[in-house]
Amino acid sequence: METDVTGDRVTLQSVAEEAGVSLSTISKVLNGRTDVAAATRARVEQLLADRGYVRRGGPRSEARPGLIEIVFHELDRIWSMELIDGVERVAKEHGLSVVLTVSGSRHTPDDEWIEGVMRRRPVGVVLVFSEIAPEHREQLRSRAIPFVIVDPAGDPSPDVPSVGSANWSGGLAATRHLIELGHRRIAAITGPEDMMCSLARVDGYRSAMNSAGASIDPEWIRFGDFHVSGGRKHARELLARPADERPTAIFAGSDMQALGVLEAAREAGIRVPEELSIVGYDDIPLAQWLTPRLTTVHQPLRRMGEEAARLAIRLSEEDPAEPSRPTARMDLATSLVVRDSTAAPAAS
Repeated sequence: METDVTGDRVTLQSVAEEAGVSLSTISKVLNGRTDVAAATRARVEQLLADRGYVRRGGPRSEARPGLIEIVFHELDRIWSMELIDGVERVAKEHGLSVVLTVSGSRHTPDDEWIEGVMRRRPVGVVLVFSEIAPEHREQLRSRAIPFVIVDPAGDPSPDVPSVGSANWSGGLAATRHLIELGHRRIAAITGPEDMMCSLARVDGYRSAMNSAGASIDPEWIRFGDFHVSGGRKHARELLARPADERPTAIFAGSDMQALGVLEAAREAGIRVPEELSIVGYDDIPLAQWLTPRLTTVHQPLRRMGEEAARLAIRLSEEDPAEPSRPTARMDLATSLVVRDSTAAPAAS
């Protein structure tokens, strides 16, 4: 039977006695078994957390399967594959297999996932979420399962290992490019209003507009959903305005939303880029095959997956008995890729 590796090296026997349960029940909780009453599970988890329990034998021990798990709240076949490819590349270098899970909302995975991952006991977990609930963090920590959040969708807590990208700089570069072409009536369709990356990208847009002395019509800032439908819906509304009032350029907070903007422009008979310039965000492979080819902000999704996997593996190799290092936070640079969907505005 295992003991913790911190504090007074409390035995699981003492935890069982205090909880009033058997050692087999403690083992079931530790291994994510479902045949434990919810109240009993909560009591045991709380005692383990209070005692600072950390399981002996990290995920790299022979007793564990050679798995690294990547978790999404939904799968976008184009965007998600870039991250998955990055994780798979690093997993292969270390002789690991990749498990893919879809769970929860865009903010955090659900309770069923946490029970499953404790049974699987992977080497590490890469989470594509905004955050992870404190109780889930403690459960993973106590089982010595390291996790890293890939956060294009949010801003994790300071004590959570994460890999992100420079969203504000990306929004700034996209908008400055349009301003330098001569545009002043520039709209922004970013992502959901409760996601930090959406706010950061639109803040970059605002900064560029304010620095150029360009006025911002409040109606030009829209919060979409990062999907084609969101870009199409908001672009239809923006392009329905009179020609001298509608934007001459739109910064879409994702390439999929930019695709929706392209569709709305075609429906309205508005030519791109002659009458409307469009900048996307992400630089997914599809961007260079659209007509016209999409000017976009390159977000290094594949490298983000690689770095998150490397960090999870490194954390799995650390001795939990040793003092922990400062929490790793990595923000990768974005860059503007200029193609064919942007041009100087038509003469009035």
